[in-house]
Amino acid sequence: MAPTRLNVRSGVPKSDPLEIGAAMSILSIVSRNGPTGFGYSSTAEDVTSGVSLAGKTVLVTGCNSGLGLEAMRVLALRGAHVIGTSRTQAKAVAAGRSVGGVTTGLACELADPQSVRACIAAIQQQGHRLDAIIANAGIMALPKLETAFGYELQFFTNHIGHFMLVTGLRDALKPDGRVVMLSSALHTTAPVGGIDFDNLDGKKGYKPWAFYGQSKMANLLFAKELARRFQPGAKTAYAVHPGVILTNLGRSMGSMTRTIFNTVGPLFTKTIPQGAATEVFCAVNPKATKFSGEYLADSNVAKPRAEANDPALAKKLWDLSESIVARLPS
Repeated sequence: MAPTRLNVRSGVPKSDPLEIGAAMSILSIVSRNGPTGFGYSSTAEDVTSGVSLAGKTVLVTGCNSGLGLEAMRVLALRGAHVIGTSRTQAKAVAAGRSVGGVTTGLACELADPQSVRACIAAIQQQGHRLDAIIANAGIMALPKLETAFGYELQFFTNHIGHFMLVTGLRDALKPDGRVVMLSSALHTTAPVGGIDFDNLDGKKGYKPWAFYGQSKMANLLFAKELARRFQPGAKTAYAVHPGVILTNLGRSMGSMTRTIFNTVGPLFTKTIPQGAATEVFCAVNPKATKFSGEYLADSNVAKPRAEANDPALAKKLWDLSESIVARLPS
């Protein structure tokens, strides 16, 4: 599909009320910038200030709302051609039109292997060479156990779907291309050991936040293993924590949890422009290249849970993921 060309506009796209976030949280007031010159309050526009993305192409999954939509907007604002994906092509195209600039909308339902393969094929057939992939899409804290192809749905969607997409597009990445995996500080809620390989279907017990944390730990381990497999000084990979943001990612949370988030959350949450900063920083800011293989928050290196730094665990997950993808229906 040909790119949509519109005039880039400024300002944050209109969002669902849950996506607004806090105008000024307590942490925004007291936090200081880190060694990169950016910090908790930095926005996606801040971390790209003075950075020209003319001639660059960036893929953003989950582009139709929240952080993905803001990342798409700012990348387009800086001159990049943004390939945005959503569960349907119509949503992705509409997102591109809403932000302006040069965009291409594609369908990529991460829980549907055929959809992921079709997205990969479309990008390859259209001849795109990618400067960065931002694996932004995801689901969170499903209240009841749901599965896909024999695996718990959060693990399958957040990790396996993105693993399939990113590894399928490795050859489309430019020699200095970047991969940014959206992890979360909630990777710390993952089971003992980081990944419970004996309960990936949830049949031995399911806890929404533990399984969400496991999927985010998987994103983190994938980024670190990917960075190890890239040639030094060439392609890079990162895992990021965006911060706590009230986006529609929380649409699956129970009503009580949502009420708590909506009541006290604004005191501690980031705005969407702030939440999109770290993923955009890693994708395009020159300062990020030296951080390949790291976990970042607030556009600076952060410390993950100990298991995230275990190369043996990361390799085991990679090998299992390859095996899972190989067995999926074509």
